[in-house]
Amino acid sequence: MADKTSNPTGTSEGKLAVVLVRGMVKVTKPVKDTLAMLNLHRKNSCVVLEDNPVNKGMILKVKDFVTWGNIDGETLNELVEKRGKKDKKQFALNPPRKGFGRKGVKVAFKVGGALGDRAEKINDLLRRML
Repeated sequence: MADKTSNPTGTSEGKLAVVLVRGMVKVTKPVKDTLAMLNLHRKNSCVVLEDNPVNKGMILKVKDFVTWGNIDGETLNELVEKRGKKDKKQFALNPPRKGFGRKGVKVAFKVGGALGDRAEKINDLLRRML
């Protein structure tokens, strides 16, 4: 049930999955506004965006609250099939099985935490959250 109009092969080249990891208490207004523009309103929610400079800039602005990476076609199809609603690109997910990372949700992914760019490892996180 994935949207295959933009790419006839069904793959998701150039798509980013962004997951809100931290809550929105004590968040500054510019960050809250950017999260609202990204349609991330609740913890553990996910959106799939095009990989372009505008979206990358918004993601970098909220990098201390989200994790993101390149989603593959198989994971995108699974996400739409299990959690997708009609005409929506936002997905409500469960907390991940076995947690986000050893150091928690206040530390960057590169040093063992949950925040920041995961590249291809976002697919593993999304499968654990389904």
